[in-house]
Amino acid sequence: MGQKISPVGFRVGIIKDWDARWYAEKDYTKLLHEDLQIRDFIKKQLEGAGISRIEIDRAANNLRVNIHTAKPGMVIGRGGTGVDELRKQLEKRTGKKVHLNIIEIKVPELDAYLVAESVANALERPENFCGMHFFN
Repeated sequence: MGQKISPVGFRVGIIKDWDARWYAEKDYTKLLHEDLQIRDFIKKQLEGAGISRIEIDRAANNLRVNIHTAKPGMVIGRGGTGVDELRKQLEKRTGKKVHLNIIEIKVPELDAYLVAESVANALERPENFCGMHFFN
């Protein structure tokens, strides 16, 4: 049998970077669970915004969150109110100063996560997606 390798771990440092960039010796598990909660919270809050990646950088008492999205207008909101509200909610949850960066994905058709999400949504809808009519 061949040895299995993680596709992300194989590419880190060559063509990909880590999704979280921080170092901790003592509170590693606490910070890791906080990262997971932040990602889950953002994905639930911005479900239809086409979010592909969420990167988290930590330094002392600051938290920088980069959100890669296909629809930045849905994340930002009118006059930036969506970003401000999201930042306040994250600061309340973490107790740290949060900086949000919204990064637009120029060609969402080339992002594997977004394509897979759109295919899954198309399959979940009760519409006819293959062009055949079975019960007519």
